[in-house]
Amino acid sequence: MANPVQFLQQVRSEVGKITWPSRREVFLTTIMVLVLATLTAVFFSLVDWVIRLGVQLVVGG
Repeated sequence: MANPVQFLQQVRSEVGKITWPSRREVFLTTIMVLVLATLTAVFFSLVDWVIRLGVQLVVGG
């Protein structure tokens, strides 16, 4: 097991290697996630509606 001081030095070294996304990349990725989540919600709402209509036709209610 490593010395705590040595461990913290290694952590600091590894954090320095991280490539952080730019503000633009974060913004575009956020927009993409929101758009895809909305499209997915609309898709599953339509599928649910179609299944509900089908069940109502079969059951007769």
